[in-house]
Amino acid sequence: MKRKVVWICLSALWAGLVGCSNLDQKNTEEEYPLAAVELIAPAGAGSGYDLTIRSVAQCLSGTGLVSVPLPVTNKPGGGGSVSLGYLDEMRGRDDVLSIFSPPICLINLNGTTDLNYKNNTTPIAKLVVDYGCFAVRADSPYGTINEMMEALKEDPNSIRIGGTSSEGSMDHIQFLKIAQAAGVKRLKEIPYEGFENGGAVAQLMGNRVDVLSAGISDVVGLVESGDVRVLAVTSRERLEGEVISQMPTCREQGIDADFSTWRGLFGPKDMPEYAVEYWEGTLEKMVQTKEWAENCEKYGWTMEYQGHQDFEVFLDKVNGEYAVLLEDIGLLKSPAGGAGG
Repeated sequence: MKRKVVWICLSALWAGLVGCSNLDQKNTEEEYPLAAVELIAPAGAGSGYDLTIRSVAQCLSGTGLVSVPLPVTNKPGGGGSVSLGYLDEMRGRDDVLSIFSPPICLINLNGTTDLNYKNNTTPIAKLVVDYGCFAVRADSPYGTINEMMEALKEDPNSIRIGGTSSEGSMDHIQFLKIAQAAGVKRLKEIPYEGFENGGAVAQLMGNRVDVLSAGISDVVGLVESGDVRVLAVTSRERLEGEVISQMPTCREQGIDADFSTWRGLFGPKDMPEYAVEYWEGTLEKMVQTKEWAENCEKYGWTMEYQGHQDFEVFLDKVNGEYAVLLEDIGLLKSPAGGAGG
């Protein structure tokens, strides 16, 4: 009889503990987020990554969509591999998000890191599409993109290219893709240097590089001031905006190629489902606000929201396209395409 009573008491105690645990989990899900959520920019201050993630933070806070602090941390290095590694260490966490763009695929494909979007992150949502540009100082001898490409055809070492991403990553690849389409040979001989700490524009103005391959948002302020000229943008058609609409495309200058830079938010691998659903829904609301529309117009971003599932399908598609591109220019190091580990 005593054993039966003890068993009943233990069973009741266990049921109570399980019930409390389930209640605590339910409360966590309903009240999330309760504390600060760290936002990561994989490059330095002033970069496209930095501008995008800070715009997200300001918009979410300014519109009241999120009430907890959203501190931004810059983690440049390795074309984004430093941030990707940091995110991988946060597996299962619900309090960290990172912005990424094509380099999350490229740095795996080019052999910089074994980490990849599929095995080491949780894609949350695609937010915008940005485009690249090729900028020179106001006193540059090159007046058009074609003049620069002709010089590279004669001597691939004659022009120093700089970017905000590492060698073999986004800014480097977008330049090589356009150069290839323009008929430039010996692409690997073209000097390229990446400045991930946010100093790329300063390197252009300081004459350390001749051309800056970057995002439009990286240089739009210096275009307005007259210090920099944009020879071409990588969009298919001219973009809207008082300043940006004056920038010619590669295609209208006879170079039949373009390159788009999507940007989206990622959580750690195994991020709790309640956190994924919260951020997916909250970001969907954010992109419908006038504050977000104003940021997109200011920086020349095209709004292109995709939720969690559609974003994953998109990533698989573009990862395959990047693998083909890298193979064409001789920089592919991961034949499996990176998505399979």
